[in-house]
Amino acid sequence: MKLKISITILIVSLLLSSCGTKRRTVTSGRKIVIEHREKQPEIPQLEQVKKVSTTTPRNTDEYILKFASIAIDKMYEHNIPASITLAQGILESGSGRSPLAIRSNNHFGIKCHKGWKGKSVTHDDDEKGECFRKYKYPESSYEDHSQFLLTRKRYASLFRLKHTDYKGWAYGLKRAGYATDKRYPHKLISLIHKYNLMKYDRKRPTKSKLTKKEGSYHVKKGDTLYSIARKHNISVQKLKQINGLNDNQISIGQQLLIN
Repeated sequence: MKLKISITILIVSLLLSSCGTKRRTVTSGRKIVIEHREKQPEIPQLEQVKKVSTTTPRNTDEYILKFASIAIDKMYEHNIPASITLAQGILESGSGRSPLAIRSNNHFGIKCHKGWKGKSVTHDDDEKGECFRKYKYPESSYEDHSQFLLTRKRYASLFRLKHTDYKGWAYGLKRAGYATDKRYPHKLISLIHKYNLMKYDRKRPTKSKLTKKEGSYHVKKGDTLYSIARKHNISVQKLKQINGLNDNQISIGQQLLIN
């Protein structure tokens, strides 16, 4: 009888342990105890730097004054037209006055999507109670907007356009599926013309960004360590050494030190 009970416990233990790494089975005499060990997801770390006031803009002109420098910096870092970034921010956030922007600093209507492990809020959009990303500061929303476009293959062709080609970007975003609104490109272009946003596509970034850029490089689609090293006239070995790299793997948007 004791032998049958021991065999039964052994079988149950093996079945439970095969379910995954989130469970651990402990046997105590004839009693089986299941311990659950839930692995907490890692929250992606965006640069949480507060640069603008948290007050809500009173109108679109105030919104542009508040975020133009950030859009220019992101253009300089990632080659996304500042005019497009600003127009999208104005349109998606209601010039920073939408409930989503106020509640979660989400200025681009970026939903959680599969794999998002950061904070989130629910908001009614195409469907009721959809999941949207939540940020500590608006600047994080702007950086995540850049990374969202940089890291998805369907937007890759846009980065072959000049950063002054806002019309190409506007239509390209719609073709790539950024928005379901058929008039999305026209709305962006209309905002760009109305507020003369194209002038920001020719602006220089802030002095701090210029200084930072001189000693660093953001990886773009198609880059390799060899091509980056050759471009900046240094060896691959030195590039790996100053960046603490053990192999040749790099990712789009990654910042590398170059001197």
